[in-house]
Amino acid sequence: MAAAASASSPTSPAAVTERRGIPGASFVEDVETYLKQSGLDANSSLAFLQERLQQYKIVEMKLLAQQRDLQAKIPDIEKCLDVVATLEAKKGTGEALIADFEVSEGIYSRAKIEDSDSVCLWLGANVMLEYSLEEAKALLEKNLENAKASLEVLVADLQFLRDQVTITQVTVARVYNWDVHQRRIKQATKEE
Repeated sequence: MAAAASASSPTSPAAVTERRGIPGASFVEDVETYLKQSGLDANSSLAFLQERLQQYKIVEMKLLAQQRDLQAKIPDIEKCLDVVATLEAKKGTGEALIADFEVSEGIYSRAKIEDSDSVCLWLGANVMLEYSLEEAKALLEKNLENAKASLEVLVADLQFLRDQVTITQVTVARVYNWDVHQRRIKQATKEE
């Protein structure tokens, strides 16, 4: 959807940038030149810009949902890393580890964990695999690093998107004000 909208943009293609599929907005300095170059009248241009704003809002909702998911996932991965580190620390001491773990939402069970060289990790899609403690630690650290990197990219995408929304809103205001000004000029010439 965003790529199709970018291709049909009435602004000059040299002025429009893009970030990861999010079409860029160009600041309109001269509304009259902008409308002549686009071949649209003020109402058509306003309709196009309003549609672009709606597209930005949809993309923003998707990015915010992804951000919430990642922000929830990072503490879970860190918690798993802490558990693996605790198991590694207790390994070889002969001391059992007593742990409460969540079976289901709000339902916990107590377990006594003897010396263990492996741990089972949920991978998603109802798949669980057994890893050695070292492999589990390496996998979790890699997943944590990837999640943090993805979150940084998402934050940058959201900032870019907010900038595009602001630019588009300013453009809408400029086109609308220019149109009102032109109508007043026409009205004044008719009255003379």
